[in-house]
Amino acid sequence: MPLPQSYHVHRSIGLIRTPYTRQAPYQPPAAEAGDFKIVLEPRFAEGLYMLDTFKYMYVLYALDRIYVQPASLRLRPPWMPDREVGVFASRSPRRPNPIGLSVVEILEIAGNVIRISPIDAFDGTPVLDIKPYLNLLDAKPDANYGWAGDQGDSEHLALHIKGIPHKH
Repeated sequence: MPLPQSYHVHRSIGLIRTPYTRQAPYQPPAAEAGDFKIVLEPRFAEGLYMLDTFKYMYVLYALDRIYVQPASLRLRPPWMPDREVGVFASRSPRRPNPIGLSVVEILEIAGNVIRISPIDAFDGTPVLDIKPYLNLLDAKPDANYGWAGDQGDSEHLALHIKGIPHKH
């Protein structure tokens, strides 16, 4: 039985504010210059109570400016053009439901504004939800690199995963 339509609607609860207006870097470094924050609609400010007791949080957001064509179910990652993978085996932003997910550090909360570490989102990106990051539940020590781990050179792979520019 399908869910009622109201269960399928996602509404923005606020906006991500970043210095990125035309291009957002992939996985910006922690020392990236600029002001990064989430500005929630004031009616949601009460929901931030006790969030400042956590060091990190998940941010789920709408990739509202990246979705220019229907998502392909197979793609070639830009850092591994010889490999084809399914969209659900990738972290590509071009997805059937263009939703972004990032873990950011909580630097300060004042009213309805959360100052955060750098995030790879455009200024004005709609926020769908935020949730605290719990190390005991969210960190999986036995996680692997899946198909990307087949490459053998773990240091080189780490540069790609972290979005650190380098020579091939």
